[in-house]
Amino acid sequence: MGLKEQITEDMKAAMRAKEAGKLGTIRLITAAMKQKEVDERIELTDTHVLAIIEKMIKQRRDSISQFEAGGRQDLADIEKAELQILSTYMPASLSEEEIKAEVAAAVAATGAAGAQDMGKVMGVLKPKLAGRADMTVVSAQVKAALAS
Repeated sequence: MGLKEQITEDMKAAMRAKEAGKLGTIRLITAAMKQKEVDERIELTDTHVLAIIEKMIKQRRDSISQFEAGGRQDLADIEKAELQILSTYMPASLSEEEIKAEVAAAVAATGAAGAQDMGKVMGVLKPKLAGRADMTVVSAQVKAALAS
């Protein structure tokens, strides 16, 4: 079963169980998937769905920090609940050591020598690590590897 089908099944299960919070979040995912399918006239693959969910997770993290800075803990809690549900659809995250190993391999493969080669290294890493690692962490590790 693909990720898209799993999300649809989870939506049906949430409806049956009357889980309003989970149902609302899953409906946001399905709406974003349908929007992408209509806009680009494509059938979504698991990679596309993961990219959509990853974007939604990033939005939730930004919202949480903004709400907490603004003293709106009630809204931050809602975003945290959505973030938790969205995270269940992501593959297992890589550890920091695994990310370092991937970065080292990519630097060696591209022959990167300095900061000007960061784009090359990130170009190799992004497809490999998409959905499995926070790209801001990866970017910071690439910078550190190229600086030394």
